[in-house]
Amino acid sequence: MTVAGNLSSHGEHVFVPDATNARTFRNALGSFTTGVTVVTARGPGGPTGMTVNSFASVSLDPPLVLWSPAKRSARHGIYTKAEHYVIHVLSADQDALSVRFTRGGGGFDGLSWYVNEEGAPIIPGTLARFECIRSMLHDAGDHTIIIGKVLRAAHREGDPLCFSRGSFGRFAHKA
Repeated sequence: MTVAGNLSSHGEHVFVPDATNARTFRNALGSFTTGVTVVTARGPGGPTGMTVNSFASVSLDPPLVLWSPAKRSARHGIYTKAEHYVIHVLSADQDALSVRFTRGGGGFDGLSWYVNEEGAPIIPGTLARFECIRSMLHDAGDHTIIIGKVLRAAHREGDPLCFSRGSFGRFAHKA
């Protein structure tokens, strides 16, 4: 038996997540490697984008995907109000593109892009893309889960950009 906050016999740090150890909880979550996406939408001031790793498939029939922006994000309201948005899955060589859409990044400035039939911004050349219409919003603590129905999808060959423990990387194929 282990006591919360102690090391187990397997070298694990066992704890009960709460406000006093949010960084430790975040570090534990960072052990799960994710892909990297940029979600785009049209806001009141024009196109907007956000780098996101909280993307997941939900259903094949109907085709549904989800992602979850933080409520404290300055762009949260844009995305919860947007009827249409596009999720772009980034390739291993697109880490600079991911940085453009983080806080303080250049965003769409100087970037080649176009709009889809619904008016949502598309960044060409990403590894995959899911053009969505908002289906459902769910309150989820300090985030909102946005579920979208995929209207169109596209993909190309290539390796995904990965994010783990605060760093970008690439998937290593086993021989």
